[in-house]
Amino acid sequence: MGTLRQQGSAKFLSVSRRDAVEGVVINTSGGITGGDTLRIDAHAGADSTLRLTTQAAERIYRSSDQTAGSVTTRLSAEPGSRLDWLPQETILFDNAYLRRSLEASITSDSRFLMVEPVLFGRLAMGETVQQAQMSDRITITRDDKVLFRDATLLRGDIASQLDRPGVGNGARAMAFVLYAAPDAEAYLDRIRDLLPDTAGASLVAEGALVMRFLAADGFGLRQSLLPVLDLLTGNDLPRSWRL
Repeated sequence: MGTLRQQGSAKFLSVSRRDAVEGVVINTSGGITGGDTLRIDAHAGADSTLRLTTQAAERIYRSSDQTAGSVTTRLSAEPGSRLDWLPQETILFDNAYLRRSLEASITSDSRFLMVEPVLFGRLAMGETVQQAQMSDRITITRDDKVLFRDATLLRGDIASQLDRPGVGNGARAMAFVLYAAPDAEAYLDRIRDLLPDTAGASLVAEGALVMRFLAADGFGLRQSLLPVLDLLTGNDLPRSWRL
């Protein structure tokens, strides 16, 4: 028997399924700006399946006083469970300031899949990101030992930074994917066959597969991401990804 607690602008919509609990996280405020705080905690009990996504892309609006908007996600998965964290894109607007962190605690016989796609502006609407700041930290522990840790910091003239060959080579969209499970290695070659030249996949530890994607825009990013996410979810992505 599970529990649900929601407060403020963070809401949770449960989708009825026989084989899993699927939930849609909704930010009813319509976006995040300076001083906003959004926190999500989710736990998959033993031998359960929990799949979480978002209703739509999360918008990070300009901060008028250079105060960060904060997004904190805490996830955990007990033995024999599967936990999928599958939010749609985070869109960074000009003069936005985002401080984001994700921590996941899993076990050696649980399965954990996560994706974090980021778009820098809405290019189709002629919007670009010149000045902004984004701090992003990811920590995954397995059986109480650090499995993977990553940090990204972009600030100032982000467009110029992304234009550098060693950073983005002109990309305006990126994504990070991690799949930690006993069968992770079995997916490595199949995923590499799906990836474009602007993406890569590596087995960073036993049972831990990491993928990074770059693309010119959000459309190109989804073209690369969807086949990989379909493979790793058994063609069972949440419906909101298809709308």
